[in-house]
Amino acid sequence: MKLVILDRDGVINYDSDQFIKSPEEWRPIPGSPEAVALLNQAGFRVALATNQSGIGRGLLDMATLNEIHDKMFKALSQAGGRIDAFFYCPHQADVQCDCRKPKSGMLEEIGRRFHTSLAAVPCVGDSLRDLQAAAETGGQPLLVRTGKGRKTEAAGGLPENTLIFEDLADAARYLVSRS
Repeated sequence: MKLVILDRDGVINYDSDQFIKSPEEWRPIPGSPEAVALLNQAGFRVALATNQSGIGRGLLDMATLNEIHDKMFKALSQAGGRIDAFFYCPHQADVQCDCRKPKSGMLEEIGRRFHTSLAAVPCVGDSLRDLQAAAETGGQPLLVRTGKGRKTEAAGGLPENTLIFEDLADAARYLVSRS
């Protein structure tokens, strides 16, 4: 089975320092819905792993998160794409959970649910914590320059073997060409 794990904010949709708190604030990055469709068409199962501390902060509730994702799923569907599994961490950074990236608990759960090893599984993110979680599971970290990606790249300290792409569409084309 071919699996790819994506972060949400800054990878699929524009990010915000004030969090994405409503469906109106969720806007896809151009080309990202089509990139997910390309991955699906190439036989990849696409899992989403996203920190959503806005829930723990009381900035949005589960119903609103579901509305945001309904909007995202519709945008992906219109492009011919889908998310096969969705995982999120609702905790704030000061909570010592195992699921919040850079810890690998959320990714490990994806591996269990798909009954697969995460060794060399591509994990696409725009922040260092996304890449660190991928590296901890033996996955292949892929940094996109959208969202916080350019700042992440400039700050350095990326896990060994991190691959860098302009955006999700660029990363998807690479992954499809290698599959």
